[in-house]
Amino acid sequence: MKQRGDRGQAQPLYGAGMWRQAGHHLVGLLFGIAAFVVTVVTLTTGTGLAITVIGLPVLTLGLRAARGFGALARRRARASLGARVAEPEPLTPVRPGLAGRVLATLTDGLSWRSALYCVLMLPWGILSFTLTLVFLVVGWPLLPWVVRGLSAVHRAAVESLLGPNRLSARVQELEEDRGAVVDTAAADLRRIERDLHDGAQARLVALAMDLGLAKEKLLETELSTEQASAARMVDAAHGEVKLALQELRDLARGIHPAVLTDRGLDAALSAVAARCTVPGGVRVNVDLTGPDGTAERPDSAVEGIAYFTVSELLTNTSKHAGARTATVDVWRSADRLMLQVTDDGRGGATAPDGSLRAGGGLAGLAERIGAVDGVFLVESPAGGPTAVTVELPWRTRAGRAA
Repeated sequence: MKQRGDRGQAQPLYGAGMWRQAGHHLVGLLFGIAAFVVTVVTLTTGTGLAITVIGLPVLTLGLRAARGFGALARRRARASLGARVAEPEPLTPVRPGLAGRVLATLTDGLSWRSALYCVLMLPWGILSFTLTLVFLVVGWPLLPWVVRGLSAVHRAAVESLLGPNRLSARVQELEEDRGAVVDTAAADLRRIERDLHDGAQARLVALAMDLGLAKEKLLETELSTEQASAARMVDAAHGEVKLALQELRDLARGIHPAVLTDRGLDAALSAVAARCTVPGGVRVNVDLTGPDGTAERPDSAVEGIAYFTVSELLTNTSKHAGARTATVDVWRSADRLMLQVTDDGRGGATAPDGSLRAGGGLAGLAERIGAVDGVFLVESPAGGPTAVTVELPWRTRAGRAA
């Protein structure tokens, strides 16, 4: 004999799924007692001591414990009850230190919903344990339907209290879509650069060589007036082709430099620094060592944004800052890519109130960096020096999902 499963599939009345759910409810009492005791003790203690120094940290500890119980409950519900609940975003403090962690926890909706779930699990655990045990012993013919009903209620509680809320899920979806767009745009730029390098640029190189050979042959012979005129035209065409080739190379480098793809940020930024016209030169320091001590590369889209940001900042330094020296520092901090460009120029790159001038190059960079949840800070008092600090994610959301 079979019944319709919780998701519409036909299942045996006393199949493995039913016994797995029954075991979930029997063990759930122990889980409910532990979650209830830890959550209630820490939250009541923290609330009672809220006026003291240790109150808020204790309250934070309780909410973090409740969030941990919630994570365990999601895994149990997915394995035993067939719940469809996504993992929420990790709790990330906006500010560093203990104060940042406390503030992030106290303002996190999932932590409070997890605490509510832990409190409800004691009475629910007693009810589900008792019903499952009673019908297992004396009412076993009705056990499958009782277990199924209890599972449906528990699954609904897990999906509503422990999953990301609708707004968070939508924000996550939009961020993943944006990350995919950024990655796709970076891939398209690399493809265009390769097409220019392997196609049009190679043909122009061959044409320049042919014109150069033709010009040399013409110069080796005595020419009539008309032939001399043709030789001058060949020479002019040769010069135009070389100019077009140089412009094409600059264009390809501006789209996505091949050295960035092949050798990474260190080599690419060193090449940019070598072309910079700051009199005293540009010093470049790149350290992309990961937590395990090995050198790693960020997402290609993030590399591209970092490269063009430094390139634009050094161009501004050359044209407007009147600086003698400049420095580019790039390093990794946890899951963030940090870069800072400093110069000893005249400063004044920002408005008197410290804001970026609308429509300026720095404002455009800030918008581009903000598109991937980056941070763009400019310190440029009148008289200098100027320091621009940029913080980028090491991986875009699409890259993390992959």
